Amino acid sequence: MTTYTILIILSGLVIFSYLFDLVANKTKIPSVLLLLLLGIGLRLLVDNLKIQTLNFLSILPTLGTVGLILIVFEGSLELKYDKEKNKIIRSAFFSALTILLGTVTIITLIIYQISHANLYTCIANAIPFSVISSAIAIPSAAALNKENKEFVIYESSFSDILGIITFNFAITNHSITSSSFIGLGLSTFLVILLSAIACIVLIYIMGKLVHHIKFFLIISILILVYAIGQSYHLSSLVLILSTGLFLNNADTIQNLWFRSTFLYKNLSADLSQLYQLSAESAFILRTFFFVIFGFTMNIHELNDKPILANGFFILAAIYVIRFFCLRVFKNGNVSPIVYIAPRGLISILLYFNLPNSLKIPQVGTSFLFLVVLGSSLVMTAGLMLSKKKAVELNH
Repeated sequence: MTTYTILIILSGLVIFSYLFDLVANKTKIPSVLLLLLLGIGLRLLVDNLKIQTLNFLSILPTLGTVGLILIVFEGSLELKYDKEKNKIIRSAFFSALTILLGTVTIITLIIYQISHANLYTCIANAIPFSVISSAIAIPSAAALNKENKEFVIYESSFSDILGIITFNFAITNHSITSSSFIGLGLSTFLVILLSAIACIVLIYIMGKLVHHIKFFLIISILILVYAIGQSYHLSSLVLILSTGLFLNNADTIQNLWFRSTFLYKNLSADLSQLYQLSAESAFILRTFFFVIFGFTMNIHELNDKPILANGFFILAAIYVIRFFCLRVFKNGNVSPIVYIAPRGLISILLYFNLPNSLKIPQVGTSFLFLVVLGSSLVMTAGLMLSKKKAVELNH
């Protein structure tokens, strides 16, 4: 394949992704779903033409990790804090925690029935299926009202963070002891301390840099600190979320020393440019990640009736638990938020990070793909149904 052919394919994928975003805004069909289908279509075309391709699975985790960082950072840069939002933040956190624990419990039982593996292995495999993908949820919530949109951003980000904490805890502790929880408390303290230091250092650097290229430096530092933290099994996504929140709300801090030392004249304009760069970079990475994930799937395995049946049970468990938990933690009508529980980028990343000794043959990539695809379809149908009901009520 020539250089020019590769450039045509890459630029074509970005153009298609942009068109998919326009379609998503009009129809409520998530652009991620369309990207997955594009990847599947390309795989069928390549197989029919017998074209030799690379092993894309090797680059998928790296693409997904950087994409996740940028999507969460982009979402957090949109959030403006005030005391009135304490309630929505609290309800989003407890909703994410309760739904995660409830879903892990039920999916563990389903995986145990499928595989009869030991309980520890089943729990480790259940966690990737139990985490809401902020990479899909945040863009899909763009058309919701302000309160629901903020709830989705907080809830899906908390779900990612809590999911990573639970996953790291599970794969590093084969047995639960008091020292396991001491280690968890210590790692949580370390990541909070690291987040506080990173926030102060980054805003200081932003104010002092005079070079015309500085936003990619800021993002590179964030990715570096995230990678170092994750290599020590720290839940570094906390750092990404807190940094975005801090930067976007630094001007509300009234301490005179802080304002004179860290705030500067062009902070607001710089944050606007940083947000734009993060959003566009996340768009590119999300495009390639989901097209490649769709491309790597063998859809012929979806003809397996046990896989379809078990995938259906997992999807049913996800939405039943979500409905009842939201009724407790979310005031008012839970629609359309109840449908926004997609599995995607974070689920795929956690699955690929499972040690080989913990992977269950019956719960393979095709099974994961089915749940990712199914949850996107449910979200699509739910958002379209909610939009239709809203139009009918307005008339």
